[in-house]
Amino acid sequence: MTIAASSSTKHDVNAVESESDSQSRLTEDQVFHVLQNQRRRWVLKYLEGRDGQVRMRDIAEQVAAWEHDTTVQALTSKERQRVYIPLYQNHLPKLDEEGIIDYNQSRGIVERTRLADQLNPYLDPFEDDDADGEEAETFPWELSYLGAAGVGGALVAGETMGMPVVSMAPDALVGVLVLLLFTVTTIAHVASERVLDQ
Repeated sequence: MTIAASSSTKHDVNAVESESDSQSRLTEDQVFHVLQNQRRRWVLKYLEGRDGQVRMRDIAEQVAAWEHDTTVQALTSKERQRVYIPLYQNHLPKLDEEGIIDYNQSRGIVERTRLADQLNPYLDPFEDDDADGEEAETFPWELSYLGAAGVGGALVAGETMGMPVVSMAPDALVGVLVLLLFTVTTIAHVASERVLDQ
């Protein structure tokens, strides 16, 4: 009777251990999902080697500083907020959901778990890639708007001065084309910002 109980207990312990082992490794899909966003990579980089609890605000400020290539002290409130909100609402909850951090949203406290160690080898290569070419993260949208303004100005000037090709188009069409230039540029800008915040 005692042997049977002991055997049953041993079986239960083994089941718990094997369940614990399966939860102590991230799948390939989880790794790719977590690391596909630069802000999540920066959060993990900030937490790398840190034990104990960290204030969410400190993480957000450092990520914002890295994103804007400046220091925490030089950040504007708009730059801080632009990073703080997506981290608070999206990125930190996702990392918590995967078990990589413990995130107490109400207290604004973050603590890395042992699962985060599995991602450390991937962080430096991503950092090098970002240093080599950040066009996806830091596209110079101001140049796009300047370009749209330049083309729009040229169309209006051409219409006003009676340039051969442009003056053949009705005034309303020139106005629609200028409006369309700015609309397309703005939609592309907003869409890229949303992709970055995911």
